[in-house]
Amino acid sequence: MSVTAAGAKTVLIADDTAFVRDRFKTALEGAGHRAVTAKSAVELLARVRADLPQLDLLVIDLRLPHAAGVDLVRSIRKLDGGRLPILIFSGTITSAEEVRELASLGVAGYVNEYSAVQHILPSLAPHLFPNKLNRRGSPRVVLGIPIAYRYGNTIAAALTLNLSRGGIAIRTTSPLDNGASVRLRFRLPGSKRDIDAEGRVVWSDRRHGMGLQFEKVEAADQQLIDEFVDAHFFSSRKS
Repeated sequence: MSVTAAGAKTVLIADDTAFVRDRFKTALEGAGHRAVTAKSAVELLARVRADLPQLDLLVIDLRLPHAAGVDLVRSIRKLDGGRLPILIFSGTITSAEEVRELASLGVAGYVNEYSAVQHILPSLAPHLFPNKLNRRGSPRVVLGIPIAYRYGNTIAAALTLNLSRGGIAIRTTSPLDNGASVRLRFRLPGSKRDIDAEGRVVWSDRRHGMGLQFEKVEAADQQLIDEFVDAHFFSSRKS
C-alpha cells in the first residue's frame, strides 16, 4: 500500500550484498517511500553527511567494508548527534555484548536482512512512524505462527509477524485500539505446550497489524520465549 507524499520517508539502506539492498529498496519504494543505498562504510558516512536533514531512518550492516562493528555506529552518532533512528541487520551481530553496546548508542532495534518481502514494511513501520507505533528495542525474530487472542468476549485467530522477549506483533487488518488489554495463546515452533500471556496493544496500524507488550507471563513461559529469541536471533548472523 502506498503512502501520501506528506507521509513518505527517506531510508538509507547500507549492506554489502546487492540482494539485500535491492529487496529493501523495492519494498520501500513500492510503498511510496524514498530509498537510498550504500555498499560500504565510506559510502554510508558520506550519505549521512550529505543528506542528514532529509534522512528519516538508517538500516545498516555492521560488517560493511572498512568498518569495525559498533564503531561504525559511533561514527554515525558523531555526525547526527543521536538524531537518526538506526536499525541493525540482525545477521551482522556477533554477540550479546554488541547488543548492549548498541543499546547504549540508542540503536532503535534489529531487522532480519533475509525477511520475506511481505515482512519488510511491517518490520520497519514502528521506526518509520515512531509517534504512531511504539518501538520495542529488544531483538526481534520474524515468526509466522498461529496465535489466538481474546479481547472482552471476542476471540480471534491470526498469524504473528515477529517476537521479542517483551512482546509480539500480529498481522491483522482489524487491529485493536492502543491500550487494549488482550489475552494471548500461542505455541513456539518445536514446543509441546501452549504459552498463555496477557498483553497490552502498544501500536496499531491497519496496513500492518498490531504490536502487544507482554504484561503477564509465567516465569517458565518467559524463559521459553527468551531462549527462543536468543537462539534464533544469533543463529541468523553472517559467518
